[in-house]
Amino acid sequence: MRRLPLRRLVTLATLAVVGAATLGSTAACGDDSEGTGGSSGPVTLRLGYFPNITHAPAVVGVEKGIFAEKLGTDVKLDPKTFNAGPAAIEAVFSGALDATYIGPNPTVNAFSKSKGEAVRVVSGAASGGVALVVKPGITGVQDLKGKKISTPQLGNTQDVAIRYWLKQQGLTTTKEGGGDVKIVPQENAQTIETFNSGAIDGAWVPEPFVSRLLNAGGKVLVDERDLWPDKKFVITNLLVSTKFLKAHPDVVQKLVDGQVAANEFVNSKPDEAQQAISDAIGKITGKPLDLKLIKQAWPTLEFTNDPISSSLKAGLDHAVDVGLTEPVDLKGLYDLTYLNNALKAQGKPEVVQP
Repeated sequence: MRRLPLRRLVTLATLAVVGAATLGSTAACGDDSEGTGGSSGPVTLRLGYFPNITHAPAVVGVEKGIFAEKLGTDVKLDPKTFNAGPAAIEAVFSGALDATYIGPNPTVNAFSKSKGEAVRVVSGAASGGVALVVKPGITGVQDLKGKKISTPQLGNTQDVAIRYWLKQQGLTTTKEGGGDVKIVPQENAQTIETFNSGAIDGAWVPEPFVSRLLNAGGKVLVDERDLWPDKKFVITNLLVSTKFLKAHPDVVQKLVDGQVAANEFVNSKPDEAQQAISDAIGKITGKPLDLKLIKQAWPTLEFTNDPISSSLKAGLDHAVDVGLTEPVDLKGLYDLTYLNNALKAQGKPEVVQP
């Protein structure tokens, strides 16, 4: 049987989710009760996340029952996994998701496309975990001229980061893969193969692909943490549908309570969290993520409830600077009321509303 490529599988999965949501909304004839519970029964919270290390709070929160505990018996948790930000955002727009863990670039795109109406960031989740890994013979930025470097997707968070960094170093790139350094967008899963075959000379990618490339003989040329104040930049935050937020603010509060509790677990019990991530990814994908790989990648990540809004704004400015997007007014994107309620209840410092 011919195997479909990963991108096609993700597209099909997204269409299936969107189709199911469309049928649900049609059956309800405009009544929100079927999609989110309402008066007919418990509220259903459809939560999206990615089966990877940068979404560790979500993976652990689901796997260890932390979200279910915080949500209580009046809320039914319906977790859904995705492999790409655009697919998750499309599911939010279609009404198939109520909330999702997501990266900064898809967050900005969702806010922009909906003219600031459809989504709100209610918490951070993770920072760091991104690097430029190259062949051993590349010792400095000057050696990158004429080389091919991969990123996960044209215009995604890592793609913007390397194009901006190269521009700061005086090197050019183009959307079409030209310029001084040829940027080759490709699925992260392909990167190890193309790196080993010599088709690319390096990649600007998130974990665990950084660690996989290092184990394949690469070396870190740029740790992205070194490019940001205090080595902090958002890699994952928690986004909710504005429609769901307005209809069920109490459920969103419980979800954020769960996020804070999941991060507490991840940070206080790293060994148990790492095992939970390996097990959960095994259940979702059919193949557990190597525990040694998770432990190798772990120190490059910081699991924080602060969404580090300044880095998201800077990332948007970088995308504008390299010609990959238009300016966006981010006013209204963040609603950290629920996060600060959760932090205050635990006697922790609140996050300043941006």
